[in-house]
Amino acid sequence: MRTEVDDHKSEMPFVDRRRYDKQGRTEELTDARIAGIVKRLAANKRIRRTLQPWGRVHIDRQVPFLSVYRRPTDQADPGTPRLVVGGAAYLNASGDKPFQRPLSRLVEGLVALMTDRFGAHLLLEVWAADAPHHRDPEAPPRPTFRIYHPLAPDIQSTVNTLRTELAKVTALKQRAEVDVQTTSRIAPPGMQPLLAPKRLRELGGYLLGLEVSPIYIDPKTGDLYPLLLRHMRRQLGRVLHRTFYEFSHERTTHQPPHYHALGRRATVKAVWEVDQQLAAVSDSLDFLYQITPVNAEQAWRTFRRKRFEVQPAFLYRPRSLDPALAKRQLYDARIEQLEDPTLQHMFLEKQTELDRQLTMLHDLGTKRFLYESLQQHGNVEPALVEAAKEILDHTPARSRAQSRGVLSPEEFAQRAHREIQWYADKSPEFKAVALVSDDMYSGLLVSRGRLLIGRDTRIPEQRAEALLQHEVGTHLLTYFNARAQPFRMLQSGLPGYDALQEGLAVLSEYLVGGLTAARLRVLAARVIAARALVDGVSFVEVFRELTRTHGFDQRSAYTTTMRVFRGGGLLKDAVYLRGLLDILKYLAKGGDFDILFIGKIAAKHVGVIEELMLRKILKPPPLYPRYLENEDARKRLAGLRRETPVLDLLGK
Repeated sequence: MRTEVDDHKSEMPFVDRRRYDKQGRTEELTDARIAGIVKRLAANKRIRRTLQPWGRVHIDRQVPFLSVYRRPTDQADPGTPRLVVGGAAYLNASGDKPFQRPLSRLVEGLVALMTDRFGAHLLLEVWAADAPHHRDPEAPPRPTFRIYHPLAPDIQSTVNTLRTELAKVTALKQRAEVDVQTTSRIAPPGMQPLLAPKRLRELGGYLLGLEVSPIYIDPKTGDLYPLLLRHMRRQLGRVLHRTFYEFSHERTTHQPPHYHALGRRATVKAVWEVDQQLAAVSDSLDFLYQITPVNAEQAWRTFRRKRFEVQPAFLYRPRSLDPALAKRQLYDARIEQLEDPTLQHMFLEKQTELDRQLTMLHDLGTKRFLYESLQQHGNVEPALVEAAKEILDHTPARSRAQSRGVLSPEEFAQRAHREIQWYADKSPEFKAVALVSDDMYSGLLVSRGRLLIGRDTRIPEQRAEALLQHEVGTHLLTYFNARAQPFRMLQSGLPGYDALQEGLAVLSEYLVGGLTAARLRVLAARVIAARALVDGVSFVEVFRELTRTHGFDQRSAYTTTMRVFRGGGLLKDAVYLRGLLDILKYLAKGGDFDILFIGKIAAKHVGVIEELMLRKILKPPPLYPRYLENEDARKRLAGLRRETPVLDLLGK
């Protein structure tokens, strides 16, 4: 039995009226206000009202379903109200007896309106069991559900879908148990049904009940297990959307293209506040710029003078922020209050990633940096190392390609300006710039819509087009496409975006015919160097392996080793080859190529992006790479729709 405590101000974001009344009016359910809510929905306008004495009605558009939760009066029930708030239409309300009659009138008005609009309507009420079902004190709690449904054959397929989807729910490595009961009276214990069954049938509505075993509550103290609750919310949200999708197609005129399309479209102010807070921290980092040595050229000369026997000492720019203060700002973002489980999960992942990057900046130049890099970028897996070795074993150490000349930084910048102008002509918002930077001794770096070109950089003529598509046609393009979306986080990058972003950039080199054996060898060498770093091999030994075993010239070997050892050990360079291999698999499985340009996303987020597009929160990318207008590039891309070994990219 759960203890009775006052959870009015702690369990739900919307019970703090000082904050949330600014977003929706607090209302008693008088007949006039009920009529106003129904009238607003009839005009297909968004409804978001905080109710007296407790609760909220949120309906962001006309849909033939409504999730309902009523708070019991005889015991605390923290967490359970959160299970229904992620959808497009929900009603959380007090279970007090004096409130039941006006609540029934509100529900009746909503059901009548939506059945007239769609032909049928589904109410799905959720409540917590009085105690967890089948609790074994020596085993992890098992998610358990009990479905209550009327004896109505025309809704049986919806019940079957609900049961099937609930059976897929897992928690603490325990698969859910699902029980189904038929009853004419569906309501939480001690409460009356939302509508009398006879009246509900007259309106053309249906009611299902879902009793949830509250495994997210400590049975002794009544405290929440917040991570378990969050996990259950995400899974139950998917279950409800699939159930509503099946009901919509079977019983109504509403025919959504996908169950994701039934998710909420309206986003509240709290979402934008969190996005802005996380983006502000991300923008203040400029992570790669901060961890790039400022004395790389001088260190090279010293390394060469000492006959490559002494590890060079790298120096870094003064840090432009205090990591501790930035973390305070980072965790000021009240992500736990977001109702949308998809967005909440995405923001939490980004918060964790930024926390790790801030810790890495704090530990720059120490041994701890490497362990934090392992957390951030993952280990260098054996399969990736084998792929790198295969490339090095089957490609020549010295290129036989004849150089057509070398471009100076200024000449390459001019070409980049022309490339940028092509996109700017299509979209004035494409305001990228290419700059020759005195702060970089060599190389190319995209940062905040700028292409930075190191002062000593020399670009082989035959590589210029490939590098333009890598830097402008991928990195700058995805940055400015992201700026056309409502979330700033797509500009700074969703968690773990590096692999897909760099894989896509390298693929662009292939699609314009500029991916050479020498380029692939560099990507493979980065993997070998990263694996050696993890294994404890020294800078000097890695340099020797690249020169003596794999035939790299001394300058190239130094650059590769420096990139991997910078900061104390950065494993990001392993993602180039990993990302290329992953995107080849993605395309071979029929993955959507165009969606990858919506912003800086990770492969694991493609499904999330598709969901947000179906929910009309995101829109298609406004710009696509210039090379897709080239017939040869399109043919190369089409050829990747079957399984393609990475070495097959050479010579095509």
